[in-house]
Amino acid sequence: MKVKRLIKIFVSLIIIFGNISCDQITKEKVRKEISENETVKVIGDNFILTKVENTGAALSLGENLTPNLKIIFLQALPLLVLLFMFIYIVKENKVSKLNLIGFSFIIGGGIGNIYDRIVFNSVTDFMYLEYGFLHTGIFNMADVSVVVGSLLILLNSIILEWKKHQFKKASL
Repeated sequence: MKVKRLIKIFVSLIIIFGNISCDQITKEKVRKEISENETVKVIGDNFILTKVENTGAALSLGENLTPNLKIIFLQALPLLVLLFMFIYIVKENKVSKLNLIGFSFIIGGGIGNIYDRIVFNSVTDFMYLEYGFLHTGIFNMADVSVVVGSLLILLNSIILEWKKHQFKKASL
């Protein structure tokens, strides 16, 4: 049991630090090589790099909060949630592999953005996608980590429901 828990912790930490590293390396490169609001077309008008410093949360929500409220709502509370999430995946015996990976992605992405808020007082966003009806806000690799993690957890839930449905059909 202890070995299994150590393996879960090791795998989770590898994924978390991998996501943080990817996020911070890309942001550092953007901070050095792209000017504020400069536009770099990577794939026509479909994939664009542009550096924006976001002092709020997703889509600049909370941008107008007082400095103390920003610390509470954009740093302290999210950090506590991520800590509880990590404790949950480590202590809970029935966390699936897919959920372990998904939660680890979310934790890594969350830490990447919290680090920016603490160190730079803003989050560096730099990617924009537009394809047909799809138009994103400007985002970063930490945001990608959170979305991928959420999709993995959703996929795991769908698989579990499908298996339950298959079991019920087989029981009839």
